Amino acid sequence: MKGQVFNLRENALDIFQAGLRAVAPGVAIKNFCQREGEILKVDGQSYDLSLYRNVYVIGAGKAGASMALAIEDILGERISEGIITVKYGHLEKIQKIKIHEGGHPVPDENGYRGAQAIFRLASSADKESLVICLISGGGSALMPLPVDGVTLEDKQLTTKVLLNCGATIHEINAVRKHLSLIKGGGLARAVYPATLITLILSDVVGDDLDSIASGPCVCDSKTFADCKEIFRKYSIQAEIPNSVLQHIELGLAGDVPETTKVGQPIFEATQNVIVGGNFKALLKAKEKADELGYNTLLLSSMIEGETRDVASNHIAIAREIELHGYPIAKPACLLSGGETTVTIRGKGKGGRNQEFALAAALKMTGFENIVVLSAGTDGTDGPTDAAGAIADQGTLERAVVKRIDPKIFLDNNDSYHFFEKLDDLYKTGPTNTNVMDLRIILIT
Repeated sequence: MKGQVFNLRENALDIFQAGLRAVAPGVAIKNFCQREGEILKVDGQSYDLSLYRNVYVIGAGKAGASMALAIEDILGERISEGIITVKYGHLEKIQKIKIHEGGHPVPDENGYRGAQAIFRLASSADKESLVICLISGGGSALMPLPVDGVTLEDKQLTTKVLLNCGATIHEINAVRKHLSLIKGGGLARAVYPATLITLILSDVVGDDLDSIASGPCVCDSKTFADCKEIFRKYSIQAEIPNSVLQHIELGLAGDVPETTKVGQPIFEATQNVIVGGNFKALLKAKEKADELGYNTLLLSSMIEGETRDVASNHIAIAREIELHGYPIAKPACLLSGGETTVTIRGKGKGGRNQEFALAAALKMTGFENIVVLSAGTDGTDGPTDAAGAIADQGTLERAVVKRIDPKIFLDNNDSYHFFEKLDDLYKTGPTNTNVMDLRIILIT
């Protein structure tokens, strides 16, 4: 491998890690929460801890353990009890807050038991209680508590169908909220009339509060009618369990209550604070790229759409830079964030970041020096042990030597095994944070 390409790879990894450090949950929470004696200050709002008989900590998400560690460091002995659910392996050594591990992206029985425990503790809070809720990406799958008449298996199947059809995270969460006792403001309803502070690490494009972990502590802007339209849009009605379809119809008829809405009294004593997100990670990544000597263009933290199309558009911009020095000159760094979707057509293994890198590699013929790194900030990409993958202008050449056809792997949604054969998977292990994806393209 040429030395210059190797340096590009090292630079790409350094840029990614710089972005990751910016959204470490402990740092993020302590930027917004400080304690001075019995006064807890949260984003400019003060709470007198002496006024509360109990302080409970609840929540869920891939960053939950690291967030809980930070809260324990701030509140210490004032915590009465706490329960959070995290994805398997995303752990920290904490003292007063209990950790449940559960399945993600498809909920499992452990997550269900954790959600029951969280809901019980939330429901025990009274007017003399302060409840601190820690929410991060993955919280939707990690707090599965279905409504009456819908089983955990029904929710699992519904989630799988939505993931496979290419539905956006906003659409998936709209359905999840209407099948849950916790999501769509359900947790705030359980906590009421206690005082509620929710600290949020955002993994949603645009940082929409009602979409992050399906908005357990905020009012919901979606309706049962929206859910029915999502099923129609993707033509998946026949794949959705009857119990789910029946519940949606009961909601449309007014026979079961809607999710919480604006103006309801349960939100009178609540505060929601986003402590970190994708844009902050991108800003730090840009600082690192600038420091390394690149002309850097931060495209957007709100990239959505089909992964292959997004990859094609990114490489088109890179090609403009390569050929014309526009919109920035070489050496150049393109950065973007957000969360794309993959419509499953094959039977392979992979994730949106690995598929982005593979689709990009197929468009890189003619480049002299280019590196593409796409990875999830949580350390996992789809149902794999890789955060993402890295590709360069020699990826296709190395594939030819190994007698593997990248197009066949892409058509089969098998990006994991393609990059595994080239030793180009990017594995970080659990990062204990989650602010969607970072995509880095370097051109010299």
